[in-house]
Amino acid sequence: MKYKNHRAIGMYSLYKPNLLIADPDLIRVVLTKEFRSFHDRGMYYNEKTDPLSAHLFCMPGKRWRNMRVRMTPTFTSGKIKQMFPIVKECGEELAKYLQSIAQMRDSVEIKDIFARYSTDVIMSTAFGIKSNCIEEPNNEYRKQEKKIVEMNSIWIALFIFVPKIMDFFSVPFTDRQVTSFYMNMFRENVEYRQIHNIVRHDFMNLLIQLMERGYVDPDDDKKTTDVKSTVSKLTMEEAVAQSYIFFIAGFETSSTTATFALYELAQHHDIQDQVRQDIDEMLTKHGGVTYGAVNEMTYLHKVVNETLRKYPPIPVLNRTCTEEIDLPTMNVRLPKGTLITIPVLGLHRDPSIYPDPDKFDPERFNANVVAERLPYAYLPFGEGPRNCIGKNMN
Repeated sequence: MKYKNHRAIGMYSLYKPNLLIADPDLIRVVLTKEFRSFHDRGMYYNEKTDPLSAHLFCMPGKRWRNMRVRMTPTFTSGKIKQMFPIVKECGEELAKYLQSIAQMRDSVEIKDIFARYSTDVIMSTAFGIKSNCIEEPNNEYRKQEKKIVEMNSIWIALFIFVPKIMDFFSVPFTDRQVTSFYMNMFRENVEYRQIHNIVRHDFMNLLIQLMERGYVDPDDDKKTTDVKSTVSKLTMEEAVAQSYIFFIAGFETSSTTATFALYELAQHHDIQDQVRQDIDEMLTKHGGVTYGAVNEMTYLHKVVNETLRKYPPIPVLNRTCTEEIDLPTMNVRLPKGTLITIPVLGLHRDPSIYPDPDKFDPERFNANVVAERLPYAYLPFGEGPRNCIGKNMN
């Protein structure tokens, strides 16, 4: 509370200068207006030592920009709509499982169930594999997943604060067994599809297109792709890394958000009833669970957005100053290499932006309320050119 009225606060993260920015206008400067000076996250990246680090989240500068251009067409609403039947199938399996255990138990660990469901969805869409984690919670896919999420906090801190030292000693961030598992799994699936001429509407199919020709089919068959304007083809290693971050960024955040949403619905029966009514109306209108039906579940979307406000999956955003710059509207000159921290959780719980911030209130996301709110005060997916590429999957 001591620095509540300050737009920014200077501090040190170990030996590195770090500017914490809590003002939405300054956040806009960093994430969008002056993006060219803050385009890196400062994360560990070494595609030779750690091939799975060569993904969009960690890539620096020009490498990130080139990859983003290639990957953006894979996350259009049209592509996601094509993947929807896969998600629906996994959802039906989840529903059957919940019905069966509801008859045998008084309570269940829903976070674990959602994590298994998220794994099934992402393994199917990203790797084309039916992992069946709902029914087999201790299978090999879950074992590899746990190696990732249960990583030692000290190990993580070393790669955040002294990545150059870890890089100098050629120490990979990703467990070598995890790297081997995902590299082999992806390569074997690509080869199987190519040999048997299998085409499936999933993320892996889009990555195969990027590997074979450098671009993906347009959403509309009548449209054509300007091949001359596309960049180079993806290598096998690059494709694996993108599918890996799709998995990492998806399963934990999705399961956590779903768990918090159910918790809040259990606490607020009036909101729960309204969500159920919204869902029932759209299912009746569309004749079942369809992509269009889910898109029109307006109140459900408000509940999800409010959950992401109160419990953002990533509580802070990080950027690195990539060139010396005078920070606009402040008498501050930032040297190259300065760390930037944006406190997402702090913004989302700021009573001057969200009155009574601890209250779960989906009405905060009514269109008129959102229009009056400060831009860059709601950041569950980041903002600017380097926002979450998969936000449309929400």
